[in-house]
Amino acid sequence: MASALAGRVFGRGGAVVLLGSALFLGGCASGVKSFPLQEKFGSTATYSRLFDATAAQTCEASRRALLSQGYIINTASADLVEGQKSFQPEAESHLQMVIRVVCAPESVDGKISLGFVTALQDSYQLKKSNNSASLGVGAIGSVSLPFISGNDSMVRVGSVTISSDTFYDSFFELVGRYLATVDDLPLGAK
Repeated sequence: MASALAGRVFGRGGAVVLLGSALFLGGCASGVKSFPLQEKFGSTATYSRLFDATAAQTCEASRRALLSQGYIINTASADLVEGQKSFQPEAESHLQMVIRVVCAPESVDGKISLGFVTALQDSYQLKKSNNSASLGVGAIGSVSLPFISGNDSMVRVGSVTISSDTFYDSFFELVGRYLATVDDLPLGAK
């Protein structure tokens, strides 16, 4: 009975209003910019490598590799190392690279580990803004003298995860060289 009442109340005009509302809402949604799918999960080994060492030894070798390239170490533990380095390619540009290494045991005895590495690069640009103020002197009339000051600040304009195989291959090669020097470190030692 309620459906019969609804049919009488809305009739054909109500259906047109509902259809028009749906088309309007659909048109609003189409104004949203869509991006292609950014992530593809696969079996590539760009971000990870197996090492013939414990997780702690892999992380220690990673820490030493980062230090040898001028990175400041933010975090260092038996299973995690994070370092950052700043670059200034131009006078008004600044880049900051953060490399994070997570070390996980891969074998039952813990003598083989997997190193997962990601590098994030943030880009900054100098943003200039001028501020001005006027000074009025009432005794001699309306004389205004402008005082101009500038506020410059670095503004982040982009952030990207590095996906270059060559970049990660060179990092893992350097970690492998440092693993030869940390071979006799006990688990968790630094």
